Amino acid sequence: MSKKSLLALLTLLLIGVMVAMSACTPAELGTEENPIVWVFVPSGETERVTAGAESVVELLHEETGLFFEVRVATEYAGAVEAMCADPAEAHMSSLATFAYVMAADRGCAEAAMLSVRYGSPTYNGQILVRADSGIDSLDDLAGKTFCRPDPLSTSGWVIPSIMLRGAGVDPDTGLAEVIDAGSHDAVAAGVYDGTCDAGATYVDARTRVEADYPDIMDQTVVIAIEPDIPNDGVQFIPTLDAELKQQIVDGLLAIIQTEAGIEALGTAYQWEELMEADDTFYDPFRQILQAAGVSAEDLVGD
Repeated sequence: MSKKSLLALLTLLLIGVMVAMSACTPAELGTEENPIVWVFVPSGETERVTAGAESVVELLHEETGLFFEVRVATEYAGAVEAMCADPAEAHMSSLATFAYVMAADRGCAEAAMLSVRYGSPTYNGQILVRADSGIDSLDDLAGKTFCRPDPLSTSGWVIPSIMLRGAGVDPDTGLAEVIDAGSHDAVAAGVYDGTCDAGATYVDARTRVEADYPDIMDQTVVIAIEPDIPNDGVQFIPTLDAELKQQIVDGLLAIIQTEAGIEALGTAYQWEELMEADDTFYDPFRQILQAAGVSAEDLVGD
């Protein structure tokens, strides 16, 4: 074999090896072939959350050049497991307070941003009943049917269950039935139509369903307001590259300054602003759980 032929053969072999190696090496995260997966949980109507989330990632792609994939979990536990899987099935999330604390304590999530609604990075929950129910206080809920959005919803179950215990009603044995409605919107509607005697939502989820139930603010009343709770926000898996995280954070801070960004984030989660915040912001909430003797294991089994 001539030197020229041997050189050509070696070149072809080298090209083949390089092609094989490239086929085995995953594309860089954030590319079209390997998008960053952002998992959301529907606090309201799934279609609305999904549409808003898709708009957000389109704007974020335009701002950063990165590619994203939206996944909407049916419940908080599924979103947490996506972050905690090995390898991770989601690289970032928008978990509510208790779900985030649970994921963080498992080493699966790190807080990066907090949402702002009505000018505040914290919010409150409320416990609703029908105005004609005769229920005036939490201790009246003994033996009643209670609707919650999700077992891991902070304002929809974690805090209400603590408040019920404080009022002498065991949330595990003192209620006739606990119904998982699937969203805060559905809880409000369930109280309105009598599916449940009472329910817990964020303040004030009833406004999201007024189009379907124009008199809901008159036909339902709030019997208890919950203490301040950190808002949901944006979290990342701890192993995500720090520069990539900051690029995403900077991109979100940029799009929230635009009308399109405000509209998209408002559609998804009613976010008006975003601020950078780390895990320490959740320490006061952890203290509430510790004082009440509540752990993740207590609530996951509900």
